[in-house]
Amino acid sequence: MTDILMPKATAVWLVDNTSLTFEQIADFCGLHPLEVRGIADGDVARDIRGVDPITGGQLAREELDKAQADETYRMKAIVSRHAELMKAAKPAPKYTPVSRRQDRPDAILWFVKNHPEVTDAQIAKLLGTTKATIDSVRNRTHWNSPNIKPVDPVTLGLVGQLVLDELVSKAAEKKNRDDLKKGGPALEPVAQEPAEPEFVPEERERRTAEPTAASVFGDRS
Repeated sequence: MTDILMPKATAVWLVDNTSLTFEQIADFCGLHPLEVRGIADGDVARDIRGVDPITGGQLAREELDKAQADETYRMKAIVSRHAELMKAAKPAPKYTPVSRRQDRPDAILWFVKNHPEVTDAQIAKLLGTTKATIDSVRNRTHWNSPNIKPVDPVTLGLVGQLVLDELVSKAAEKKNRDDLKKGGPALEPVAQEPAEPEFVPEERERRTAEPTAASVFGDRS
């Protein structure tokens, strides 16, 4: 990989302004010789404006002169601190102490049994393991399967509680979103309770204007 900035723009300038071979330009710019030939033919990078690597501080004039005098010479770029800053920093691989590596299958089984919504990729990244190991634990084909027991990775000291909670929460939210996209189970309609009959007070018996002896003492005849 080249250390220079804008390698194609630099190649355009070198093609147009020097007598370097395609192989020399390709080596300096980190390109394939056929790609450089395409630049010379106008098939590649036709809209890219050339950039002078000498005025840009990426190539010494002496290096260019040596290369033009000897087609077997390969130019060396001036290392730019800006190029170093622009390089993507690779995250350091997750390291698990040797004393705890034997505990990872227990943590994997814990995820398999308690949080199936967490994907194998998430488990592998969190525990620093591989998908093949996860499959072997899930399918009980791991060499130590009889001794593997589900144990919380926090208890094993493989991960912190906050990190675990965040992972499980994100996995659950993603699963819910996926279920909704797939339609999910239909919600059952709420059964309506039968309406209670409206209370209507009984009509009171209307009394006659004046009580009679028969209505009070009964008919004794």
